[in-house]
Amino acid sequence: MHRIVATVTAAAILAAQVPVTVAAQDYAKYSPEAMEQELAAIATTRLGVLVPMRDGVGLSTDIYMPKGAKGPLPTILWKTPYNEHKLRGSTFRYVLESVRRGYAFIVQNERGRYFSQGKWEILGRPQTDGYDTLTWIAKQPWSNGKVGTLGCSSSAEWQLALAAMNHPAHAAMVPMSAGAGIGKVGRFQEQGNWYTGGVPRSLFFVWLYGVENPLRAELPGTLTDERMRARVEAYNDLDAAKPKVDWNKQIRHLPVNQMLSDLGEPAGTFERFIERTPADPAWREGGLYHEGMGWGVPALWFNTWYDVSIGPNLELFNAARAANTDKEASANQYAVIAPVPHCQYSKLGPKTVVGERDMGDTSFDVDGTIFAWFDRWLKGNAKAFSMTTPRVRYFLMGANRWQSAEQWPPKNTETMRLYLRSGGQANSLNGNGRLASDAAPDGEAADRFRYDPMNPVQTVGGGDCCNGGMVVPGAFDQRAVEARNDVLVYTSEPLAKPVDVAGFVNAVLKVSSSAKDTDFAVKLVDVAPDGTAWIIGDTILRARYRDGFDKPALMDPGRTYTLRPTPITTAIQFGAGHRIRVEVTSSDFPKFVRNLNTGGANESEKTGLVADNVVHHAGQDQSYIELPVLR
Repeated sequence: MHRIVATVTAAAILAAQVPVTVAAQDYAKYSPEAMEQELAAIATTRLGVLVPMRDGVGLSTDIYMPKGAKGPLPTILWKTPYNEHKLRGSTFRYVLESVRRGYAFIVQNERGRYFSQGKWEILGRPQTDGYDTLTWIAKQPWSNGKVGTLGCSSSAEWQLALAAMNHPAHAAMVPMSAGAGIGKVGRFQEQGNWYTGGVPRSLFFVWLYGVENPLRAELPGTLTDERMRARVEAYNDLDAAKPKVDWNKQIRHLPVNQMLSDLGEPAGTFERFIERTPADPAWREGGLYHEGMGWGVPALWFNTWYDVSIGPNLELFNAARAANTDKEASANQYAVIAPVPHCQYSKLGPKTVVGERDMGDTSFDVDGTIFAWFDRWLKGNAKAFSMTTPRVRYFLMGANRWQSAEQWPPKNTETMRLYLRSGGQANSLNGNGRLASDAAPDGEAADRFRYDPMNPVQTVGGGDCCNGGMVVPGAFDQRAVEARNDVLVYTSEPLAKPVDVAGFVNAVLKVSSSAKDTDFAVKLVDVAPDGTAWIIGDTILRARYRDGFDKPALMDPGRTYTLRPTPITTAIQFGAGHRIRVEVTSSDFPKFVRNLNTGGANESEKTGLVADNVVHHAGQDQSYIELPVLR
């Protein structure tokens, strides 16, 4: 078995008077055995170190440092709820690359996970545990006092609330696909992606089943000897496998709040969260970041268009830039948005297919950009990451190219409003729904459809993740969905020239229903000349929250109401000859929990009602979509 040979040794980097730029090693091409050999060759490893928290709980921490390091080291911290004591995948690659470049790299388990002590809490107490960990690192004799936090998904989401603490050692951060750490920011009040528009998302039901384990095995609290803990860790993983679940079947279980207990699970986070409303004050008692908390850390954000949380992520990016509780931090916020699903940055390259759609050449030096960022803030190399770097670099889908802007949305946009129009029969792809630049006159017939929660419209693609295989995220053809009579389809004429959309896409619907409460889902679609209907993004709103999540109100049957769902966030070129399409219906399942239409406590009910729903678009009751178009 051959060994990976680094072109520049860690010791040479440390000895240099000026930080050295090292070409990234493509560790993805090497076998696990070769990576283990490389780690042994270049790193000094300490496993199972118990880092003490303020309440006496110890967090299991693995430390990797360059062999022969003589000077204080900058540190990269990767905190996780997952079993990464046995290094693998992207974590292993980042460990090796970081050590090569002269960094100490720390992998730490959240409290209550694997070899860490205490009781697990979602996001792992990011403020207190995160703060105490930074303090511990900064006090170590091998530390230069500067720490950068790095990670994707759960390893990114805990960073957000920590950034509000402005710890003096927290020099920089790279949160990647971090939306589930956001509570309420601006127009988005999704409480860690538990909701969209007040409708619970199913992904967390699956995720919590896999992650939360109240019956977990754990080491005795008296086992604190570091060498013994390291030996136990080397031969055990404490990673008991739960029984497999057919989630396509289980997700239909009613009532929703017994979905996990029906599997034999003891009560836990799911049962607490499913009882909350979007405005419940309890959401502020956990580890979520909420607007008004301030921001104290320079950040390089990585996000993706087909993620579950792209809207809240970019809203928080803007909020961090505007916070000014730490002027240097707010002045140093940068974002990269790629066209792939959640955390799939490794798919960027010369030929990228997302779902079923060819995105062309999406190449972007993700790792090189990350280490340049850390070199700038942790090593003090001002030349490593140029301050002339555009604030936002985003992939314009459809045109299949990277573009840049100094803000989000880009400054050079203007609003294009397209009205929902029809002859009263926009039902399905075969109806007469259309998108038009002129509003409907008085008397134009409304569109009606029947929504049966026992026969919901199926989710096909779009932004999602972590859902047990129920939904594959990405760009997929929507024509099978559009064939249904309970889906309203509105399509523009073929475009004479390309239309580039970049920003927040807003919909306004005038609706009525026979039910006391129901949902309205909106989807943005790019229709190619051959008829393929690519999903771009979607949103949904529970009608009872039309006046705000803190002001739920049921509907009077037959009365017309105005609904403004949270925006769809994207960057897409609708090419010449393409058509812009909007779908409206009342379900998007299994991505979102079905509304049973009773007006009651939806998640604790077993029986649903059929709703006759109406979308109005005539006279004063205009329904439309607003697109931010690049000039």
